[in-house]
Amino acid sequence: MRKSFAVLTTLAVASLGALVPATSAQAADCSDAMAGALSGYMYAYDSTNCNGHLGHASGNDSNWGDSALSFQGGDTNKASSILNNGNNSEVAFYNGTGGSGGHICLSRSEGWASNLSDDSFTTGVSANNTISSHAWSAASSCSRWAV
Repeated sequence: MRKSFAVLTTLAVASLGALVPATSAQAADCSDAMAGALSGYMYAYDSTNCNGHLGHASGNDSNWGDSALSFQGGDTNKASSILNNGNNSEVAFYNGTGGSGGHICLSRSEGWASNLSDDSFTTGVSANNTISSHAWSAASSCSRWAV
C-alpha cells in the first residue's frame, strides 16, 4: 500500500510540473524588459535578451568607465544587449569614449538588440562587450544599425 501511494504521489507531482510552466524562465528576447522600461530612456544589459541590467539613461554618457553619469566604471565594455525606449531620437553606441571609434545605432522602432554578438560597429569591431559611450542621435547621423 505504501509503495502504491508513493508511486501515485510521484506521478501527481511530475504531471503538475508538466502543466505549470517554470516561473523563472526568461523571455527569449527583450519584450519583458521593454514592457517595464521607462519612457525616454535607453538601457544596456550585461547578458543577452536584456538580462543583467547595467544601467539606463535619459541623456548622453560619453564615458561609461568614469562613474560620472548614468553608467558606472564597471559598465564599460560589458553590454551584450541594448534597448531604446526613447521618445524622439535614436541611440548611437560607440566603441570609444567621447563618441570616438566606430558606432552602431539602435532605432526607436526596432526597440532592442537582444544579442550584440550579431552586430558590429562601423569599424568592423564586434559590438558585443565593447560599448564605451552613447549619445542620442538623429537617424541621419547613423550609418550602421543594430539588429
